[in-house]
Amino acid sequence: MSTTTTLAPARVPQAPTDTGHRVSFGRVFASEWIKFRSLRSTWYTLLAAVLAMVGIGGLISWATNNRWDHAPARELAGFEPIITSLRGVDLAQLAIGVLGVLLISGEYATGMIRSTLTAVPTRLPVLWAKTLLFAVATAVSMFVASVAAFLLGQYLLGVHGTTLSAPGATRAILAVAGYLTLVGVLAVALGFIIRSTAGGIATLVGLLLVLPGIGQLLPSDWQPHILPYLPSNAGAAMFTVRADPTLLSPTGGLVTLLVWVVVALLGAAVLLRRRDA
Repeated sequence: MSTTTTLAPARVPQAPTDTGHRVSFGRVFASEWIKFRSLRSTWYTLLAAVLAMVGIGGLISWATNNRWDHAPARELAGFEPIITSLRGVDLAQLAIGVLGVLLISGEYATGMIRSTLTAVPTRLPVLWAKTLLFAVATAVSMFVASVAAFLLGQYLLGVHGTTLSAPGATRAILAVAGYLTLVGVLAVALGFIIRSTAGGIATLVGLLLVLPGIGQLLPSDWQPHILPYLPSNAGAAMFTVRADPTLLSPTGGLVTLLVWVVVALLGAAVLLRRRDA
């Protein structure tokens, strides 16, 4: 009697299934959001920008109303209630700019940028995610700050104040928030380009504050061809209410500042791809 043994067919080893997650812009953005919100210094600096915007505008509005009867006629002739309440933009831009540089230079200083770029080898999504995240955070916080500064300032100006329905008021508020957002984006780009906290902040301060002062020393026939196109002067043109012959139009100011920002971002993109972390 013979027996037959049936052999089971050998199993063919299956290729391992890739269960990992693909790198996508959404996941890069989510990762950057976790880093952004986990740093308390980020929120402190944003709060400082909001307080500067509201506090300085409120202080200047209160002082203007308090000394109205004793103010020089020249000062009263140039008085503009909308802009008076938004004077905090000068200090707020420094807080926003410093934070934008620190978000990038801090990662280079700690070496965390190597891990970030290892996880995202194409690199550019990191630039776009950080830029978009900071732009959104700045736009929201500075819009709220601008509205609060305007309302507080008009209240403190008393009978010399105005309302949101005044010509140019809404545009000025939106333009201030937009200007500060673009300053933040410019700062992020400088962080990638320079990769140094001190160098990035110094460059930003030079562009926003030092160059306009140096420009005043130029020959008078040169100034109209240079000064209006500097970043801070272009930004001032965006939210000006009264026509100023020394500044561009609001649209011209916006376009000029956008050119500065786009050029800086393109430079950051090229250097991020070419340089080692």
